[in-house]
Amino acid sequence: MVSDLPFSSCHALLCLVLFTVHCTVVPASAMDCDGDDRAALLRVKAQLGDPVQLSSWLPATNCCAWEPPAVFCSAAGRVTGLALSSLDGVRAPVPPALGELPELVILQVQSVRGMSGPIPPSFANLTRLEDLNIAGTSISGPVPDFLAGITTIRTMVIADGKLAGPIPSSLARLPNLRYLDLSGNMLTGAIPPGLPHGSFRFLILANNRLTGEIPADLGDDDVDTLDLSRNGLTGDPSPFLFGIAKPAAKIDLSWNELEFDMTHVRFPHHLRFLDLSHNRINGSVAKSLRDLRLDHFDVSYNGLCGEIPAGRFMEQHGAESYGHNRCLCGTPLPPCNIDYTGL
Repeated sequence: MVSDLPFSSCHALLCLVLFTVHCTVVPASAMDCDGDDRAALLRVKAQLGDPVQLSSWLPATNCCAWEPPAVFCSAAGRVTGLALSSLDGVRAPVPPALGELPELVILQVQSVRGMSGPIPPSFANLTRLEDLNIAGTSISGPVPDFLAGITTIRTMVIADGKLAGPIPSSLARLPNLRYLDLSGNMLTGAIPPGLPHGSFRFLILANNRLTGEIPADLGDDDVDTLDLSRNGLTGDPSPFLFGIAKPAAKIDLSWNELEFDMTHVRFPHHLRFLDLSHNRINGSVAKSLRDLRLDHFDVSYNGLCGEIPAGRFMEQHGAESYGHNRCLCGTPLPPCNIDYTGL
């Protein structure tokens, strides 16, 4: 399952699958690429400062055969996919010429730290774009509101950069958006409701500066992965986010300011990753956790108290999963010597 992988691996695997599904690789002997697309790619190269990795990008050659990085084309020679990765020596803004590839379906930019500045308005011209993946750059400015006009988009990853300001509520109007990752930026304000849509949804907003309460609609029945860790979120999401029948496989709410009583919470039966550490959670450790085969579990640094439930899958969790709480006891912590039932 994609959600079980580290985020960097998840990005790479996701894009590899998407390139395979959407793009047809045209060999050098096949039809030449579209002349306008070739000209746009040459402008991209120039706007990036002619990085050495793009030395094969030459005029009067078939751009469908340019590599590395990868250029993918349709059978008609139109550029439908582009992957720019680990370009050395780049010290330039995001190339506006990327918005001059009207047939682009997939755009991937990975580990180009020297690429900076805001996402240019020309990206609004990418009306066929389904999968946008930009990670490991120095892109700054706001999340552009005009991205909400690309109604075909299904996957939006703009991660590990320097984006600032609020998440535009207009992104909720994207009818096909199922995977949204804006992690590792400097985004502020509240999480807009309505993100994302469809079944098997992923919302990854970790490592930002978001505040306010978690939107109740994230408790809908189609969220697979929810990572809101390392923000400043408040409130009690337990009434809508948790429930034995929920399909969620991964929930990471660590390093926030959430406050609720865990005692009677029923966690999703299919959950495999649960991190609630570094919050203000009180009560006792929920007995429903005994039925979960969790690959990762952490409720440390909260205000939990009482005896840890025993049996079934609880023995998989070490003492570090419970550390720095108010008064937890019992395996794997020291045995209980006090009656906590009245606390």
